[in-house]
Amino acid sequence: MPTLAANKRAFFDYEILDKFEAGLKLAGYEVKAARLGHISLKGAYVVIIGGEAFLLNAHISHYQPKNMPLNYEPTRTRKLLLHKNQINRLIGESKEKGLTLIPLSVYTNTIGKIKVSFAVARGKKQFDKRAAIGERESKRNLQRALRGKA
Repeated sequence: MPTLAANKRAFFDYEILDKFEAGLKLAGYEVKAARLGHISLKGAYVVIIGGEAFLLNAHISHYQPKNMPLNYEPTRTRKLLLHKNQINRLIGESKEKGLTLIPLSVYTNTIGKIKVSFAVARGKKQFDKRAAIGERESKRNLQRALRGKA
């Protein structure tokens, strides 16, 4: 499963509670651009409107700028393909206070379909982020010390 794009800030800014996988409905030229890695999830999020899930603010650049439609919008709203019971579960979870739906990565599966992995997440406070940085540094220092003695 080659990863086409990853949201690196998601794990730093949010506490991940539950992960989901969905198909991504794209136009042909968007599929080609995504496979080349011309996709960014920075600032993207998932919303549920009228019983359907959508990916907003995901940026897919032009595949071939001269052959693109005149009205092409790189950050257009894209539909996520989910089962009805998954959507109903997400509606319930996203209504809880402080929870949001954020995309984690875009990748291709074994048969070549483009999928998006997203999560139900809760935003971290500033002191949580500092604690995570401190924990990571202490773990790194411990590994350095163990490597030096071995």
